Amino acid sequence: MVGTEAELEVGNVGHGGFCVGRLDGRVVFVRHSLPGERVRVRITEGGTGDRFLRADAVEVLVASPHRVEPPCPYAGPGRCGGCDWQHASLPHQRELKAAVVREQLDRLAGLDVEGLVVEPVEGTGADDGLGWRTRVEFAVTAEGRAGLRRHRSHEVEVVDDCLIATRPVIDSGVLATSWDGCSGVDVVDASGLEEAVLVPLHADGTAGADPTALELVGFEDWEHGFEVSARGFWQVHPGAAATFLAEVVELLDPVEGEHALDLYCGVGLFAAGLSDAVGESGHVLAVEADAKAVDHALDNLAEHANVEVRQGRVDAVLGQAARGGIRADVVVLDPPRSGAGRRVMGQITQLGPRAVAYVACDPSALARDLAVAEELGYLLTDLRAFDAFPMTSHVECIALLEPAGEAADAEVDEDAEGDEDAEGDEDAEGDEDEETARRAP
Repeated sequence: MVGTEAELEVGNVGHGGFCVGRLDGRVVFVRHSLPGERVRVRITEGGTGDRFLRADAVEVLVASPHRVEPPCPYAGPGRCGGCDWQHASLPHQRELKAAVVREQLDRLAGLDVEGLVVEPVEGTGADDGLGWRTRVEFAVTAEGRAGLRRHRSHEVEVVDDCLIATRPVIDSGVLATSWDGCSGVDVVDASGLEEAVLVPLHADGTAGADPTALELVGFEDWEHGFEVSARGFWQVHPGAAATFLAEVVELLDPVEGEHALDLYCGVGLFAAGLSDAVGESGHVLAVEADAKAVDHALDNLAEHANVEVRQGRVDAVLGQAARGGIRADVVVLDPPRSGAGRRVMGQITQLGPRAVAYVACDPSALARDLAVAEELGYLLTDLRAFDAFPMTSHVECIALLEPAGEAADAEVDEDAEGDEDAEGDEDAEGDEDEETARRAP
């Protein structure tokens, strides 16, 4: 059916940057559309025997009042796949993301967070959704031109600008340089560097020199510098790290002398904040599997004598630590997109912390883990969502979990205003698509 065109009515937003419609009784995931629109679609994936189809809206017959002209000329059907919602006003983008989070938590965890809103991350991009992405991996064509991949494709859209990237990323010259012999190039605009750095990714699978970048994080009267590999993980929005750290510390409210866990600690962002909060009489155990990130964490936390950094899988380290009699008053859980999983959630709850702050980049993984936590006696008592990725479908959530006995009278604040296994991520996405198709109106 690929290439077939038809008219249809667009329904609710789905998890993944599309809206849901029906064609002859079959579910269709429609990109470049908005709820309530009537559009002409072109099928991009699927056949007569498939449970659902994917399509692009190639013509808008009845437009949503929230539709705008995409600011980027490369956004649209068959073009760059880096953004999902450039055709929606920024406030409506956040409404769509909030709807996705609410639906996922309701369906997968039975949780009602009806009043949830998605809040902007203050700073660059908060008002127009542009100029915020500090880390971009560009793909390279066979001719050596840099660009961005099209949606669900290996094809490269050659571009001369990327409006969601920071200007230092573009001013690095990455899009004007010939990258013969490369499959891609990473560009990193770290807050502690004067210029963006470029790391070529060679066609033979090797990479160029991977320099250490310096990221500076500060909020209120707290500030810290973090070394991180240019190709390592760091939040791509310049205001995200400080926003998330401040929110986690506020939710957990650590006090002097407490014991804390920072799981999937990366280069030590949350561990540093926890360390200062629990003081010299407290203790922080930071756990990370990636060896290079651990090296940076050891350097970043060298002056924090109350922090212990351990390398290894979180479940393995937690099992060993539990046998050694570890205690935990508060926990920060910042897993990869696939989530923490039942085993890790079980290990955390067995330690009996008074509070767990869960930082989630995928609402479906968060919902699955929250459902497990409730089975094990921990309830969701607070939830905030942040738009750290404007123009895309991604949303960051920070959830507070507390023991059921202490949280029985607590409710999620309805007035709030606003990567261990990539294969596992793909499987989860496939499962999500199937479930969305089954539940589509």
